[in-house]
Amino acid sequence: QVQLVESGGGLVPAGGSLNLSCSTSINVLKGSTMGWYRQLPGRQRTPLARITATGVVTFADSVEGRFSISRDDAKNAVLLYMSRLKPEDTAVYYCNTGPNPNPLYWGQGTQVTVSS
Repeated sequence: QVQLVESGGGLVPAGGSLNLSCSTSINVLKGSTMGWYRQLPGRQRTPLARITATGVVTFADSVEGRFSISRDDAKNAVLLYMSRLKPEDTAVYYCNTGPNPNPLYWGQGTQVTVSS
């Protein structure tokens, strides 16, 4: 059973930074584009950023210039670096394959709360 485990969330003041980590298995990561998604309260899950197996990155307009993404295939991890956080970034953050997430891979996510 594939399991993606997100961690690193927490409470941070507006303007602050957080780094999220996604731990996965080599069977998921190897050769795959990986992405980060978030679900705001009462909203659908939306894509934020993705990184291809060769390191090409893409960001949603809402986080462009504030978030960055990287992967460490040796550690089977995908990382999301978030800076200049805003209260509207408050959400549960998930990782999955991209650009089409596998519905079987959704984990529990990690809560990020940005206080104003």
